[in-house]
Amino acid sequence: MRFTSTPRGARLARRLVSHRLAAWGYPYDSGPNETVTLIASELATNAVRHGRVPGRDFHVRLTAPPASPDAVIRIEVSDTRAEKRPTLTTAAPDAETGRGLYLVSQLAEHWAVGPRRGGAPGKTVWAEISIGAKPSDSC
Repeated sequence: MRFTSTPRGARLARRLVSHRLAAWGYPYDSGPNETVTLIASELATNAVRHGRVPGRDFHVRLTAPPASPDAVIRIEVSDTRAEKRPTLTTAAPDAETGRGLYLVSQLAEHWAVGPRRGGAPGKTVWAEISIGAKPSDSC
């Protein structure tokens, strides 16, 4: 899926991820849908805030197997700013921003940053969520 690098594009990405998961059998109010939608929101917001290049879109790739105890949902968000790689930091208690990757690190089984597919300019931030594990199990 491709979205404009705007706050509206980030909101649309979050909504479409949730809709797609529901269509694949992960209901809106299920743990997997809520967790992956939150991660999608954080990664898309980072792509818009820190990875934006005027006139360039960001991309979201979502893969989800049929629900099973060992299923893993993977979300990838790609932008065109390779030089701005996200880092996990600790936000000050009174800070209004800076907790997105911390949330991703706590909710995902694995996450990382790498080059975009096919040699396109930019980077991809991805996260994998195990359906069998509860989010609190990975904290």
